[in-house]
Amino acid sequence: MNYNYLRYFSVLAQVEHYTLAAARLEISQPSLSSAIHNLETELGVKLFEKTGRNIRLTEEGRYFQKKVDAAMAELNTATHTLRASRERAPIVVRLGLVSGTLQGIAAELMADYLAHEKRFRFHLTEDAAENLMDMVRRQDLHVAIVDTAVRDRSLHFRRLRQRDFCVALPSGHPLAEMESINPHLLTDLPQIAFHTSLDRSFQEWASESETHENILCQVNTVQGALDLVAAGAGFAVIPDECVPARPDIACIRLENRHQALYLCMLYDRWLAPPVWEFVERLVRTIRQRTT
Repeated sequence: MNYNYLRYFSVLAQVEHYTLAAARLEISQPSLSSAIHNLETELGVKLFEKTGRNIRLTEEGRYFQKKVDAAMAELNTATHTLRASRERAPIVVRLGLVSGTLQGIAAELMADYLAHEKRFRFHLTEDAAENLMDMVRRQDLHVAIVDTAVRDRSLHFRRLRQRDFCVALPSGHPLAEMESINPHLLTDLPQIAFHTSLDRSFQEWASESETHENILCQVNTVQGALDLVAAGAGFAVIPDECVPARPDIACIRLENRHQALYLCMLYDRWLAPPVWEFVERLVRTIRQRTT
């Protein structure tokens, strides 16, 4: 049912005069007459009857007026409530990050928002890129920063920056004094890896060609990897933005290892203006900081 027809009916029912009602509604009298005619046709009853040059509500019209006025009052109350709550409700940004991504940049920007934008709240998820992309598809995340871009028409990727990698070693390790490390030097050394499947079947292990990777432990976060490195469990390859200031860990640049980072979001998804503004500012900050 047309909302404007109900609004026109409510005003006409109050004044019972087409010229006065049209003036109050700021529409032409023919437009008002047409709207009321269409409403009566849709309902299948007469809402008004003529009394000389004037009109008055029929019995059905008086009944309908009570219901329409009550519904309009409820609708107006709900409209005012929504508008008022919109000014008070928190703005929650659901952001996904591959482990260790842009620790300083993202954290500093979020801290600035939390300090100056009192309505902002952040929900962060740190996970593998594949899992984050699934969460974006399900709309569990607004956007995610991932380390791979896939062919998927449902997703849109924006390149952010290229990051380099370091090898995290215990500070007393023989390789800890080097300026850079060639990946070949890490052959057969115990490694702590991110999001690596260790539970393959015997047949899968037996059918694979011989590999020199000696992955003993799988972790989900950089902090977990660094704690294991410090304890002497092995080395870990970590992003350059995650190099810690820890005396028990040495971080050496890994030669010829680079990776692009992308902002991933659902294609054509509408984001609320404050959320979109944060995302755009995050993109600008990352690109400016790393050029």
